Amino acid sequence: MRADLDLAAIGNGTIAALIDRAGRIAWCCWPRIDGDPVFSSLLGGEEPQSGFFDVVLEGEGVRSTRRYIDNTAIIETILENDEGARLRIVDYAPRFKLYDRIYRPAMLVRRIEPLSGTCRITVRLRPHFQWGAQAVRPVRGSNHMRFASDDLTMRATTDLPIVYVAEERPFVLGRSAVVVIGPDEPFASDLVATTRSFEEKTRDYWYEWVRYLSIPFEWQEAVIRAAISLKLCAYEETGGIVAALTTSIPEAPHSIRNWDYRHCWLRDSYFTVRALNQLGATRTMEDFIRYLTTIIASEPSGRLAPVYSIVPGTPLDEHFAESLAGYRGMGPVRVGNQAALQVQNDGYGHVILAAAQMFFDHRLPQRGDRALFHLLEAVGARAVDYAFEPDAGLWELRGKRRVHTFSAVMSWAACDRLARIARVLAMPDRAVYWGEQANTIRTRILAFAWNEKLGSFVDADEGGQLDASLLLLAELGFVRPDDPRYVATVDLIGSELKRNGYLMRYANEDDFGLPETSFTICSFWYAGALNMIGRREEAREMFESLLARRNGAGLLSEDIDNTTLELWGNIPQTYSMVGLIDTAMRLSKSWEEAFWRGS
Repeated sequence: MRADLDLAAIGNGTIAALIDRAGRIAWCCWPRIDGDPVFSSLLGGEEPQSGFFDVVLEGEGVRSTRRYIDNTAIIETILENDEGARLRIVDYAPRFKLYDRIYRPAMLVRRIEPLSGTCRITVRLRPHFQWGAQAVRPVRGSNHMRFASDDLTMRATTDLPIVYVAEERPFVLGRSAVVVIGPDEPFASDLVATTRSFEEKTRDYWYEWVRYLSIPFEWQEAVIRAAISLKLCAYEETGGIVAALTTSIPEAPHSIRNWDYRHCWLRDSYFTVRALNQLGATRTMEDFIRYLTTIIASEPSGRLAPVYSIVPGTPLDEHFAESLAGYRGMGPVRVGNQAALQVQNDGYGHVILAAAQMFFDHRLPQRGDRALFHLLEAVGARAVDYAFEPDAGLWELRGKRRVHTFSAVMSWAACDRLARIARVLAMPDRAVYWGEQANTIRTRILAFAWNEKLGSFVDADEGGQLDASLLLLAELGFVRPDDPRYVATVDLIGSELKRNGYLMRYANEDDFGLPETSFTICSFWYAGALNMIGRREEAREMFESLLARRNGAGLLSEDIDNTTLELWGNIPQTYSMVGLIDTAMRLSKSWEEAFWRGS
């Protein structure tokens, strides 16, 4: 079975899994979203070397359909064959309120239900441990199978005949059955009744969560799915947010641009927090601030890394998983990320922007106070120190360092927001101080970032070129949208960086040669910029085109192939789902305009 990115995501804030259109669990890390991929066939090559969990419907002409239960992270797959056999697979990770807390165990539940005909099936449950290096033989119990290695143990509890599952024997499914994968603990209650209750409560949890989102009038389904996808990328135990649920899906075929995104970038997390805040889902921000305070306290020098483990203090040393062949055999499969060692100076601004709403949002039970402000001032001081220090930039170039415009602008944004927060806290002296720092930084940026000969802002002080991050200058408030320099920059980026309708990050060679795919978030940034400079219809056309690139489950990965328009890169990419939400919120007709006025 050839791997592709037509995947649906389920999860609960502890673990997550990706399920293909035939119902195979092709990716799931255990016991948390950055753990050992016990189901790894997405990156594992051909059977039997890869780990997966599927249900095979025997017979000719087997086909499948798939859908999310509306407004939930519960996925339903229907399999049927030419003989009239038809069955349903329902997959979810339990998540609901229990004893005034959110119950979110490391657990996957799979319900298999015959719908019509004679459903002869084979259940294939094949976890692999140690990054594909160890195929684990189950130890059978009366109603469970235990999978164990030296450092990881899982249990599959089921009301199916264990012999059929353990030996992968075909059998006729005569009634609904359940398989629960979880910790190596006895299932202490009635399996069928408990999982039925879990499913109902999980469905109700997601219904309630979605119900209170402040969604736009247009593109509601796409925004809801994007919001749920972002929620699945938050590891609630610590508040860290991963950039994607996968590692090492190449940015382009055979490019070796294969990165591990199951970690918490300060930059990406800010964008995720901001998007969910726009929808009114502020709890992720509150959890992330808790995560940030731990990060800041762990760095006595004040120097922040660009990326951290979702469990602060865990090393991110980058190495290869030699036992996994890679997506479509396109290795290497990387574990950890060398970016943790880079200098990326935009992170200070993103930390402050992520926390800023805490001081302004009166809905929050715990508002930002002077103690939090003083913590952020220490971050702001580092932003000032490093505003014009050469760095790897937001695109994490592994070769030469330069003074990047975007990094410097984020230092300006840090100071600007601290000044605004100080005014809210009635601290006029600090407001004046941070305002002066912001003005000094802005003046110096404008001295090098505007290239008169090119007629555009550029990305760095030396050898500056076009870069899609410049589209954010107006959104950040660094320049006005009607500033002729910004309008000219948007025009030139659209003409020089667009390929087959979508935008590249940049067009020049980097450490790995010429980029080959469009970076999805950049196209959303371009649509937003078009809207800000008054070209709304063009922005809507771009947005609709991007919606058409979503996979069958409504998810987007990191990149789009410039020729085939196939999705590439890690999935679901928080950047891309954030871009969808941000752009929809800007471009949608208002509820009053669309509903009450009937236009």
